[in-house]
Amino acid sequence: MHTNHSPWDVLLIGGASGLGKSLAAARLAARHGAFVVEFDDVVAALQAATSAATHPGLHHFDGLADPDADLPADRVLELQIATAHALDDALLGVVRNRLTVDVPAIVEGDYLTPAAAARAVAEARARGRRVRALFLHEDDPAAIAANYAHREPEDGPQPARATVSARYSHHLAAQARSHHLPVIACRPYDTLAQRLAAALS
Repeated sequence: MHTNHSPWDVLLIGGASGLGKSLAAARLAARHGAFVVEFDDVVAALQAATSAATHPGLHHFDGLADPDADLPADRVLELQIATAHALDDALLGVVRNRLTVDVPAIVEGDYLTPAAAARAVAEARARGRRVRALFLHEDDPAAIAANYAHREPEDGPQPARATVSARYSHHLAAQARSHHLPVIACRPYDTLAQRLAAALS
């Protein structure tokens, strides 16, 4: 039986790279006393524990120092989407495990798919638990590039990566809407936390 006072037991925050998911998750976690799971850490652990021979879906980018420079944008996007879907069962496993702990949790990351998020919501509802999911969206590559420049100044300009991220964001937003999950515009950033709270109320 759950006894926490958060409006959800597990909150999933998806969205493309460079949109501010980690900051949004940290602010919501502080407000609700929640534990944050960085899904990228789960992805890195799975990739370290597997190989392209055993789990090819997790290793599309192996051997590429800079996929955005080494591959056409269409191919990077295609492989990013494929990798995300290869991780759907892992996301469900994380959610199921967090529901065994009476502490609210936020799971955030680039590789959360709306399809898996919707499955997690429905599965939890059938058990009388509260999993919520939403996706952040940014349609301007220049805004994402500016975020990268602020977050990773040592890497210099990253326009190709930002372009792919914006296209991936469009894909995720369309998929989220098809699964009736909230899609929240990232900007203006100073009101993002309040708009997320409103969407979850």
